[in-house]
Amino acid sequence: MKTLQIVFIALMTIFTLNAEATEYHVSVNGNDNNKGTAAEPFKTISAAAKIARAGDIITVHDGIYRERVNPIYGGANHLNRIVYQAAPGEKVTIKGSEIITNWKKEKGSVWKVVIPNSFFKAYNPYSDVLMGDWFNKKGMDHHTGEVFINGKSLYEKSNLNDVIESKPYEEALDQEASTHTWYSEVDANNTTIYANFQKFNPNKELVEINARESCFYPDQPGINYITVRGFTMNQAATQWSAPTAEQVGLIGTHWSKGWIIENNIVSNSKSVGITLGKDRSTGHNVWMYNPKKGGATHYNEVVFKALQIGWSKEIIGSHIVRNNVIFDCEQAGIVGSLGGIFSEISNNHIYDIWTKRIFRGAEIAGLKFHAPIDMLIKNNQIHNTGRGIWLDWMTQGTRVTGNLIYDNTTDDIHVEVNHGPYLVDNNIFLSELAIRDWSQGGAYAHNLIAGKIEVRHSTGRNTAYFLPHSTKVAGVSEIYCGDNRFFNNIFIKDENGEESEQEKENQSYGLHGYKIAKYANISSGNSYLNGAKPQEGETNFVEKTNLKPTIKITKKDHHVFLEMDLDPSIFNVSTSIITTELLGATFISEAVFENPDGTPYVLDTDFLGNERDKNKPSPGPFENLKKGLTLYNVGK
Repeated sequence: MKTLQIVFIALMTIFTLNAEATEYHVSVNGNDNNKGTAAEPFKTISAAAKIARAGDIITVHDGIYRERVNPIYGGANHLNRIVYQAAPGEKVTIKGSEIITNWKKEKGSVWKVVIPNSFFKAYNPYSDVLMGDWFNKKGMDHHTGEVFINGKSLYEKSNLNDVIESKPYEEALDQEASTHTWYSEVDANNTTIYANFQKFNPNKELVEINARESCFYPDQPGINYITVRGFTMNQAATQWSAPTAEQVGLIGTHWSKGWIIENNIVSNSKSVGITLGKDRSTGHNVWMYNPKKGGATHYNEVVFKALQIGWSKEIIGSHIVRNNVIFDCEQAGIVGSLGGIFSEISNNHIYDIWTKRIFRGAEIAGLKFHAPIDMLIKNNQIHNTGRGIWLDWMTQGTRVTGNLIYDNTTDDIHVEVNHGPYLVDNNIFLSELAIRDWSQGGAYAHNLIAGKIEVRHSTGRNTAYFLPHSTKVAGVSEIYCGDNRFFNNIFIKDENGEESEQEKENQSYGLHGYKIAKYANISSGNSYLNGAKPQEGETNFVEKTNLKPTIKITKKDHHVFLEMDLDPSIFNVSTSIITTELLGATFISEAVFENPDGTPYVLDTDFLGNERDKNKPSPGPFENLKKGLTLYNVGK
């Protein structure tokens, strides 16, 4: 009886909150002294953010809003959240920049503008130097500020002479774009910006500069259950997001729980597009300020400080980031250190990350997560990001499934110092280096792997593992590599791929590089084509040394196709449906491969959602392989 009373009270509370919910409206033609109704809308999103409570909706109408939204309040739970949404069918843009006019000719194609420091109020991106743990400035100071012409960012230089010369930057992916440059000087009163616009007259074009460190980010942690939906957000002066620092993104959750970030277009962040990261109280660039200790030691200390303040599923994470388009960010599309636990990252299109390459560091990727415990990374398209997915430290209970990853210059997926279990299934990896494995305890099933695998062990770092589906530390261990499962994958050596004597020790096409691993792998049902090789002792596999299949990405009518000519008749190998029972438990963490709710894995559908043959599923990501050259619709 008492249980029924509790349920009744909870339901009545939900109904009461919903009944009192208010929809606030925002319009560029409104006034912040208005009531926020459809007839009398606010002018800024920030005005609505100051008063919205659990259950309320903030609907923003067509226009450009140059502000940083700082949510003051959060929702109560998943059913009573605060929703920030673009009005259906209307284009709503939030910018971290301001328009700059009145440029004066300096020399040749170089122009100059002098801006009073008061213009920037409390934060001047042109005096804020980009810095942080694991950041490499490559010989010059970089600032969080940026200059844009017609939406395209210019390349920062360290002095005026370099701006005048504006030689192409040799590492930039777009050489012509790298001749459009800028440099700034800040004194006690003014900020002076010099920019080489080449053929453009800045007074006849749209020129903008970064003026805010974010577009949507709460000052305080613990602002829970927020939905951000349908916006275009761009041009923010974001600082480098190290895993040992507060991670401030163009949009970020700031150590909160239960956000939904969906259907947004996020671009032109100096560093990161979306952050699900940690707070400042557990450390902020601690290695930079105390280099006597190693970075790994510092990060372990950060983890334990987070545990001391309550890092757990009850108060952190469980976010959903889906259906977003993220591009033109110089560090990462999405990052999260500790704060992304139990989250879903799905159906996002992430591309053109780290294309300028004027700085570098150990946090650059399309997706970069530390401690993605029980995280689902599903159906994302990631390309031209340097590195596709980077799962770094404490990857446990994580599933990476149905992702299309290609045209990355570093690798498609890097798993670093993890003990597992984690599952990588039904993915398409097409870059020259497909998998960089510096971990143990992973399972790889039904993937198409058309690139090398790098194997590394004994990194000298002891990292934590946890009780299943928890942040409670069970122990720490070094990495010795291996203890992986490889079932029903297709490995293909690139037609032009070569293995030098130097590379043979740690990079190879197929699994034979795992001979250096301390722990044995389990492998079965795999296919090796065009010179890719099985691991030593593998018995149940197909090897077609001289088969050179076509594997190519093509685009047509806003769709992405995989062009492939694999004849299904070649796969004369014994396979079975991949299940939790088959995968077993990892050696170090002693945890089984299973869903976050404890139910078993059953991999009975393919990349496209087709049902697999229960008796003999096809190797690779597609169940219904067609004979001859075939186009598979794999994305938008």
